[in-house]
Amino acid sequence: MKKLMFSLVALGCLTIGTNAQTRNEPVKISPIEPTIVKAPAKPNDAIAAEPAPVNPNAPEISFETEVMDYGTVEYNGDGLREFVFTNTGKEPLIISRAKGSCGCTVPTWPKEPIMPGESGAIKVKYSTNRPGRFTKTVTISSNAKTPSKRLTIKGTVKPKPVEPGADATTLPVKKVTEGATPLEGNQ
Repeated sequence: MKKLMFSLVALGCLTIGTNAQTRNEPVKISPIEPTIVKAPAKPNDAIAAEPAPVNPNAPEISFETEVMDYGTVEYNGDGLREFVFTNTGKEPLIISRAKGSCGCTVPTWPKEPIMPGESGAIKVKYSTNRPGRFTKTVTISSNAKTPSKRLTIKGTVKPKPVEPGADATTLPVKKVTEGATPLEGNQ
């Protein structure tokens, strides 16, 4: 049995050794002509489709102001403001969406078409339960010549008022007696 195994291993080594010694003719590769591909001026130009022609009669949305300054408002104060707009185009304006930049900014908008020459309002409710400065945006999507408009709200919310009966100069302290070492002057 050992002789048979040894013979098979020796035969295998001979076969591998002889195959390793065979020569392959080198493959001739023809030179490649360089191809110059011109990159677009802007990276997105390569994938951008032809822009659709603008309808000259399309609706236009014109806001009285695109930035609403709340000024300084009380904590939990009135956070509702209105952006008044007019359809200055020649076809009905349809606002399909109004989206706040975060959950604290909630817009509402007219769902019915705004006829040419008519006005409407985008109402924006900001949650004034966050003290400090704020700047938020509302993005309006419509069928206007400029299909996306960004409105901005900004202001400052005053700090939360101190509750009546609370002393603003002291903090509640839990009394500890077991195993505590009194501090100097607190005995």
